[in-house]
Amino acid sequence: MHRSRWITLVVVSAGTAMLLLDVTVVNVALPAIERDLDASFAQLQWVIDAYALTLAATLLTAGALADRYGRRAAYAMGLAIFTLCSLACGLATSGPMLDLARAAQGLGAAGMFAASLALLAHEFQGSERGFALGVWGAITGAALAVGPLVGGLVIDALSWRWVFLINLPIGVALIVATLRALPESRNPGGGAL
Repeated sequence: MHRSRWITLVVVSAGTAMLLLDVTVVNVALPAIERDLDASFAQLQWVIDAYALTLAATLLTAGALADRYGRRAAYAMGLAIFTLCSLACGLATSGPMLDLARAAQGLGAAGMFAASLALLAHEFQGSERGFALGVWGAITGAALAVGPLVGGLVIDALSWRWVFLINLPIGVALIVATLRALPESRNPGGGAL
């Protein structure tokens, strides 16, 4: 297996794990968010739902754009949006501000998620593709499972804001790695808008 393939697998798996951690890591932060921001029950529901709904609603469009304009570019753009919106989440001063930042974070997550499998499929062929997808699947499953544990540890050690702010150094490192090491691929006829 070539070195660039390993880098692609690590970068794509790490980014996907980060975006999926943000689905479940927030659950244990809700009581602290409620106290700190004096958030209503509806605002707390939207902390979770705004992210998940935006991600799901824009995933197909993000995939079509990635096919047309470049999967590496879409992944890097998704990472940038996700990382900047993580900062906005961590700095939120009200429930509605946090909800809007989470919705925008979901847009970035959709760009990342839509491009992730296409990036892997471009780099790996045959049985190697099965191996890469197996690693990606195991990491994504583990990310969803450990989210509440990670959230609890981060909140106990720091504060609820750090469940978002921890994405900043990881996101920046992944953006740099994406732009430097991942090959670009397109399929302009593959995704109709």
